[in-house]
Amino acid sequence: MKVLVIGISVRAMAESAVRSGYAVIALDAFGDRDLKELTESYSLRRDFHTGYSPGALFKASRKMNFDAVAYTSNIENYPGILARFGEGHRIIGNSSRVVAAVRSWSDLFDRLGRAGFPVPKMVFNNETRPVDSQCRWLLKPLLSGGGHGISFWTESLPGRERMHGVPDSMLQEYISGRPCSVSFVANGKEAVVLGITEQLIGIKEFGSQGFRYCGNLLPLPEVMDPDTGKAILDQLKRLAAFLTSEYGLMGVNGIDFILSGDRIYLLEVNPRYSASMELIEQSYGLPIFHLHVRAALHGELPDFRLESALNTGKCFGKSILFAGKDATVPDTRNWKGRGIRDIPASGETIPRGGPICTILRDRPDREETLAELIRFAEELKEEIYG
Repeated sequence: MKVLVIGISVRAMAESAVRSGYAVIALDAFGDRDLKELTESYSLRRDFHTGYSPGALFKASRKMNFDAVAYTSNIENYPGILARFGEGHRIIGNSSRVVAAVRSWSDLFDRLGRAGFPVPKMVFNNETRPVDSQCRWLLKPLLSGGGHGISFWTESLPGRERMHGVPDSMLQEYISGRPCSVSFVANGKEAVVLGITEQLIGIKEFGSQGFRYCGNLLPLPEVMDPDTGKAILDQLKRLAAFLTSEYGLMGVNGIDFILSGDRIYLLEVNPRYSASMELIEQSYGLPIFHLHVRAALHGELPDFRLESALNTGKCFGKSILFAGKDATVPDTRNWKGRGIRDIPASGETIPRGGPICTILRDRPDREETLAELIRFAEELKEEIYG
């Protein structure tokens, strides 16, 4: 079986697939150096001379021979395109129908609320009820991903008439706490939690700001606490089980949530391979892509208990370094040996705000790992900018 792996950036997923022995064709926006060295790969920009869009991925894929399709971000926002991929090929993961259902925000939060899960308040553009002026609100695009386009809602309240001027957006109550993610694998009926990470959001040393995602740390410190860890893990297991049975989720999936005290507030469901999963593979030795295939195509779940695997004695981290200004990268031929991934070609020009690369590090605890990620990011910036 030859698998086409698609998305904005597919290196991590393709790496997991190749490690487990799958034949892979990779197609994404970048076609980074380490992806080209790993497997047959194509870049929309370099090989097809077009900008990124899921529609462009589909058009480019028609020139390739493959048996199945596996996808990562941001295909979940375009179930219609996913359905077109599925017309002639097996989809490894959730179908377009399931993706459309679980990414229907009003229905998702209604189901969660009725099932008794704590959820932030939501106001959608087509609603007529007034906005609660006592809440602090986030303005979020309906087609969300990576924190792009999220900002605090600062328009005059309590009226909601201004929402009509912000199409394809919603208001979500801002919940203070730690931004996190949980990954699980599902077979449509049951789910197994694979890992829980802290999300790195808006860290200026990585060229990020606002609510923009820029990395993960594993494990989540609160899960290691003997008093709160079990309660947090139990909540996440119930949430993963509910979403799996309610929507029929298949393969690996992710949930973004806020940990406020010891309560879980779901923010969104990512019904596909997610960025934090390579840390889970690195830390716990789990073959994530293989688990994805076995669950999605054969209904098999691993015999894995996260609570028995938590104490690895290390904290694993990844950070995405974004360009603070237009940049031309130096010679990158030795970058992989320095713990860098998603490596641009030597001399490649990166526009301001664009991703330069991913940094992977592990140290004994959270503070040391984050400090090392920041230290190395500063070292790289010095090499790039001079």
